[in-house]
Amino acid sequence: MRVRQLTAAAAVLLLAAGLGGCSEGPAPGRGPAAAPVSADPTAATGDVGPADRTAVRDGGTVRWAVDGVPATLNVYQGGATADSALLAHALYPSLFRPDAHGRLLPDPDYLAGAESTPPGQLPQVVTYRLNPHAVWSDGTPLSAADLTAQRAALSGLDPAYRGGKAAGYDAIDAITPGADPHEVKVTFRRPYAEWRSLFGPLYPVAETATAEAFERPLAGGGHKSAGPFTVSRYDAEGGRVTVVRNPLWWGDRPKADRIDFVAGPPERRLDALDQDRLDVAPLTAAVDRAVPAAPSASSSPAGTSPTGSPSAGTSPAGSPSPGTPAPSRPAAAPPAAVPEAAALALRRAESLPGITVHRAAAASLTQLTVNAARGPLTDPVVRRALARAVDRRRVADAALGPLGLPGAPLGSHLLAEDQEGYRDNSAAAGPEDAAQLLDAAGWQRPAGRSTRAKDGKELALTLLVPAGSATARRTADALVADLAASGIAVRPATAPAETFVKDHLAVGDYDLALFSWPVGPSTAGEQRAAYAKPRPDADGALDPGGNYGRSGTEEIDRLFDRASAELDPAARLELLQEADVRIWQLGHSVPLYQRPELVAVRTGLAGAGAWGFGWPRFQDVGWTR
Repeated sequence: MRVRQLTAAAAVLLLAAGLGGCSEGPAPGRGPAAAPVSADPTAATGDVGPADRTAVRDGGTVRWAVDGVPATLNVYQGGATADSALLAHALYPSLFRPDAHGRLLPDPDYLAGAESTPPGQLPQVVTYRLNPHAVWSDGTPLSAADLTAQRAALSGLDPAYRGGKAAGYDAIDAITPGADPHEVKVTFRRPYAEWRSLFGPLYPVAETATAEAFERPLAGGGHKSAGPFTVSRYDAEGGRVTVVRNPLWWGDRPKADRIDFVAGPPERRLDALDQDRLDVAPLTAAVDRAVPAAPSASSSPAGTSPTGSPSAGTSPAGSPSPGTPAPSRPAAAPPAAVPEAAALALRRAESLPGITVHRAAAASLTQLTVNAARGPLTDPVVRRALARAVDRRRVADAALGPLGLPGAPLGSHLLAEDQEGYRDNSAAAGPEDAAQLLDAAGWQRPAGRSTRAKDGKELALTLLVPAGSATARRTADALVADLAASGIAVRPATAPAETFVKDHLAVGDYDLALFSWPVGPSTAGEQRAAYAKPRPDADGALDPGGNYGRSGTEEIDRLFDRASAELDPAARLELLQEADVRIWQLGHSVPLYQRPELVAVRTGLAGAGAWGFGWPRFQDVGWTR
């Protein structure tokens, strides 16, 4: 059974889940140490240090923590990781980039303009005006040939290409040169509303023109790039990738001379910051999965270096990250100790001299998925009652409050609260009083009993929670209390990252499950698989695909398909809202909150922080004067 694959855009939006490590020696050109500055806890769309280029001096090195040196920089290959996407944005073009609200806007470094034919005019033709100064690192201009080869590799039309199929490329009929070498016309065989998500990142024709070239690991030197930086060192064994200014870069001159991406386990990240060996360090995993040190005569005093267990396979609150192997980890701490250890780790991070902890709501939605193929949950009325029994604001407060983020509950399965068009559709689940729905479904509360029952069987469920996550533990505790108040008994059960998907979600071995999915600008294309109606496989068994809730309808599928083809933005949004209403009525899952994102940045470094929907503009990252 295939684990749901993330698109490249979605992978980028999971960067906050990355782990990281340390580098050797001091970096030149750093700013002086200073007391930490509190980040704005109300930041919803990102919390990035100011990037006024006039205040940033030229030169210096930035040391950036990553999970590990990726095996490839081709984000469309099966072995790509979130770190592949991070480095790709320093090295390769993306014709559009998301703003703080997840809207895709043309990147003027690569696009002079882009325009689609108006709604109703067929065939749909998108005309791209490539920046005439944009060149690959060998001096070759970006051209229609690059777009043509990438479309062939990702369309799914040629089975020789084994990489992950990215949504939308199969809708393209032809790519042709326009009026001059910098104009490209893309004709679609069917309308595709989310065309702005295509060609980001864009790779040179030499890397995608043949299946053999596409499947080769894209790592180290000797490969063409077209970003503000180029690779000067790619040391997988040493755990370091160094990028330096691209001498042919035509845009704003990068402020830093070089960026060292250095890898190491998350439990060492706070030490690396304290010892001045890192400048940018995602802390979400290090804080969320901190575990208390085992008591011993040589134990560190309270407040010093709590450790954290690596979690490459899930993001905080259990976001499955397909294709990423999870390293071995120490035994999980007792549940009560996990939130306490996380609080100590966060307190230590905030107290480090010369470090600011930036906070944001990540582009990832944490939700409670309901297995519609199990016991009482096969009844949609029970599933809707469960959704109404959850106090989403209380749950969000419990999960995010200790991290200094506002407890903003979600009311949409498809859009984050800070995205354009967000609407709370939770009322579609039915009456606010869950008791009415449970009574209607025949689940009564016997006198003197706290748990409802039907035909002599109690309404008792299990809740699958990622092991070792403090955020997930706080969330689970709040959920158990909410559901108990409505007469639903819930018992949490933990599963490690390496088995969470394949042994539980994929095979349906759970009642309720707590995890996160990424959310991005291409809602219809990125979210459809999670809600698509399960279909019989070749053997006749029901295959849920990426729909781990195992409930779906033909109507919901059609709404996603219509939204994907609707070129009028307002009409497309209404179709997505209608799909969300139907998902609420189906009782598929309960949206809870946006996953937290914590990033430590050394004082004096501009242009870095917690990006939310976006990604770094690497040419602006540098040391202030």
